[in-house]
Amino acid sequence: MNLLKKFTLLAMVFSSLTLVTACNDNNAESAGEKVDEMTTDAGNAIEDACEDVKDGAGAKDTDC
Repeated sequence: MNLLKKFTLLAMVFSSLTLVTACNDNNAESAGEKVDEMTTDAGNAIEDACEDVKDGAGAKDTDC
């Protein structure tokens, strides 16, 4: 669970930094796309970590 919180925090930090940078450049559409991509990547990383933990614990159902 602690690992999931770290990934979520990391995704929020990157999203915030991207939005601040985009506001300075007046390029909101590009920033939105970057945030979407980063959110998807963070979600995939969290899912992969969850599956690894379940696999390591020997769970029968490794889907998250």
